[in-house]
Amino acid sequence: MPKSYLCSIMDISERLIVLNSTKLGDSSLVLHCLCRSLGRRSFIVSVRKGGTRALYLPLSVLDAEVIRNSKSELWRLHGISAVYPLNGIRSDFDKNAMAMFMSEVLYRAVQDGSAEESLFDWAEKEILTLDRLEGDFTNYHLRFLMELAGELGFAPDFSSLAPFAGENLREISYLLSADLPSFMVYPLSGTRRSAIAESLIRYLSAHLEISLNIRSLAVLGELYR
Repeated sequence: MPKSYLCSIMDISERLIVLNSTKLGDSSLVLHCLCRSLGRRSFIVSVRKGGTRALYLPLSVLDAEVIRNSKSELWRLHGISAVYPLNGIRSDFDKNAMAMFMSEVLYRAVQDGSAEESLFDWAEKEILTLDRLEGDFTNYHLRFLMELAGELGFAPDFSSLAPFAGENLREISYLLSADLPSFMVYPLSGTRRSAIAESLIRYLSAHLEISLNIRSLAVLGELYR
């Protein structure tokens, strides 16, 4: 039996969302992804010298062939293509910052090996919603955090959020029941918005039993003061 056959298993087609990437030498990246059928997993990809890495920006939704390897947990991707251009996100500095925040939250909150197709489908929908939003979307990350909690299995309600809400309980109570249009236009100062986001991150941290240190939240706080 050929040696190459021993190392590799049949390729599979997969749809994935890029959460983060790590440079590996001069010609490779490790992509940390949320996959539709494989869950949270990392892959290695080759990048030509001088080639663009725009394909691997956070929240890019990709189709790819997965080359599984029986001797390594770090499998390879090839035949990679973007599913959506995401022009609305890539051409807007504020939406790019929002995308960085969303990808970091998913990267830190979803553990390796976690596999739920419904979580992937929800995340894909959230990305497309952000891409298409017009007007004021400065509250969008708050809705994202609330809905993520539900997708992870502990849907927030008034009583469960109250211990984390501090002085923001009234605002959080309203946002819990608001539809998307009402949520987006709800008036919040930058300070109040950041405080609510921090409350929701503490809520997620407590239920996940990990510390979610989301560095990109500070960037949003500066943008939406």
